[in-house]
Amino acid sequence: MSNERTLLVLAAGMGSRYGGLKQIDPVGPGGETIIDYSVYDALRAGFDQLVFVIRRDIEQAFKETIGRRFENRLAVQYVFQELDRLPDGAVPPANRKKPWGTGHAIWMAADVIREPFGVINADDFYGADSFHQLAGHLRPENPEYAMAGFTLRNTLSEHGTVARGICRMSGDTLESVQEIVGIEKSGEGARYRDAAGATCELTGDETVSMNMWGFHPDLFDHLRSQFVEFLKERGSDEKAEFYIPSVVNRLVIERNVTVKVLRTQSSWFGVTYREDRPLVIEGIRKLVSRGIYPERLWL
Repeated sequence: MSNERTLLVLAAGMGSRYGGLKQIDPVGPGGETIIDYSVYDALRAGFDQLVFVIRRDIEQAFKETIGRRFENRLAVQYVFQELDRLPDGAVPPANRKKPWGTGHAIWMAADVIREPFGVINADDFYGADSFHQLAGHLRPENPEYAMAGFTLRNTLSEHGTVARGICRMSGDTLESVQEIVGIEKSGEGARYRDAAGATCELTGDETVSMNMWGFHPDLFDHLRSQFVEFLKERGSDEKAEFYIPSVVNRLVIERNVTVKVLRTQSSWFGVTYREDRPLVIEGIRKLVSRGIYPERLWL
């Protein structure tokens, strides 16, 4: 039985809050990007194929700066998240500028992935243990999906609000995941405003999704059917997004799939705002000094 595993990297985000192409900004001592560390960890964990979801307008810069350094190490493919790539002849609103969200981005890879696959954000540093656990879970004979679980407190930015998938679990099985936007630090915990404008407090100990998932190709059928419904209900809203946590939440609640939460011991770093970048650089420097990573990843 084949043991191939693909890593799908979501790199089509606009980066509007950051103010640039954060996917290709160097953060390592040898000029490495966050994606370099993710691919390095994925290779060591046993992933052997790589698919990038990007936008057409960043294709050349992305391939020259990122993609080509991996092409002699594993199979690399590119797919493009485009506003008008929609099912059933749907048409995007005339004023829509943003991509349709992470669920749509993953669906872009439906034609190129045929094996168990992991999903990550391009601008999140997940750490070696996360990839090791995910790769170990992704086997053709294991039908369970997976999600790497991080502690909310360790995933917040000092420089603004973030979106996180807040999880409810039974043991290590996911029972629900709710995508919450506008979460900000508040003392040792966090807070956000709900749809009615009321302030909701979080302890900071909650387990959250950072969009590090493990799936099987049957996900693509679920994505398509839910996306069709999403477009009927919210397709005219030029800012509405089709989030992968919302897709998974529905599948779990309707008992279509089981999702195992992988409790990772890895350090997480993320670049939501430009001001976050120095903290990522310092965090990686400490890991290099401890011997977790070499000073030059690709010598």
